[in-house]
This record gives sequence, structure tokens and C-alpha cells, in this order.
Amino acid sequence: MKINLSYEEAFSELQQIALEIEEESVSVDVLATKVKRASELITFCQNKLKATEKDVVNIIQKMENKPTP
Repeated sequence: MKINLSYEEAFSELQQIALEIEEESVSVDVLATKVKRASELITFCQNKLKATEKDVVNIIQKMENKPTP
């Protein structure tokens, strides 16, 4: 699965889908499609957050291990 969105765009789309489902404005005919898309967006957002956390930890570790002049 490749989603070509920023985290913010994916999260915004996910919020919109959740709102549509909560308000029951999604027809039964497209409900499965919306739920599948929501699942893809959740996975994308989770992966993006994990990657960002890993990058931040690496940066902090490099800063802590940097020798002083």
C-alpha cells in the first residue's frame, strides 16, 4: 500500500471518514470501501509516527554521543 499524502492529509481524510460513518451519512454500498480506506490510512499514520519517532531517537542519540571539542 502506497499512500501519496502527508501525515496531516491522511489524518484529515481519516477524520472525515470517521465523521461520515458516525453521522451515518455513508451508504451501505460504500461503507466497506470507506472502512478499507480508513484501515489503510490508519496503517499509514502509524508507520509515519513510528518512523518519525525512530528518527528523533537517532538524532538525540547522535547529539548525546557527540564529542565535545
